[in-house]
Amino acid sequence: MLRADPEHGPLVPMLLVLTLVTGVVDAVSYLELGHVFVANMTGNVVFLGFALAGAPGLSATASLAALAAFVLGALAGGHLARRLPGHRGHLLTAAVAAQAVLVATSTVLAAVLGHGSEPARYTLIGLLALAMGGQNAVVRSLKVPDLTTTVLTMTITALAADRTGPRRLASTVWMFAGALLGAVLVLHAAVPVALGLALALLVAVAALTHHAAGPVPAPAWTARR
Repeated sequence: MLRADPEHGPLVPMLLVLTLVTGVVDAVSYLELGHVFVANMTGNVVFLGFALAGAPGLSATASLAALAAFVLGALAGGHLARRLPGHRGHLLTAAVAAQAVLVATSTVLAAVLGHGSEPARYTLIGLLALAMGGQNAVVRSLKVPDLTTTVLTMTITALAADRTGPRRLASTVWMFAGALLGAVLVLHAAVPVALGLALALLVAVAALTHHAAGPVPAPAWTARR
């Protein structure tokens, strides 16, 4: 993990953990919720085109549901960023806490109801995409360079083109690790186990960020960029 730096404090390692969470939840959604992503919307737009063309194994409805929930989450995340404009630590803590509630709800639903029925599957898609849309909007407002937590295409492009950027490399590695770990848990354990891991990571991020942002006066890294 990259160390905290004076400009961004603990935000760099915290966002890398959120990148890991992204890989885990997308493993759950793609492998068990009908070949749909809840975090990486580029894939859903492509899948939507494939589904409308009649490609087997893909659902236009699922892709649209994920897109709609993600947009709602992004709207909520943007609203939260405007409500907490002056303290990046408080913003990330509040956002991740809300995200943890959504993932906790998803974990309980998956454990109690399963994910085989259409209502359960679409509920999980909606909750997880809502959580990831909020994460994406808030991370965007934090303005930590080279750490988006969800989008890797431009990150990998910049890594290759510029031949620099430890954060870019770390972001790619952590996303891969999350996808691998999530897939292993989904395939060899159960969906609630994978979601439980994501929940534990979110709770840890919220708690650690809250602790780091607590001193008065506020640390320099908490100021908005």
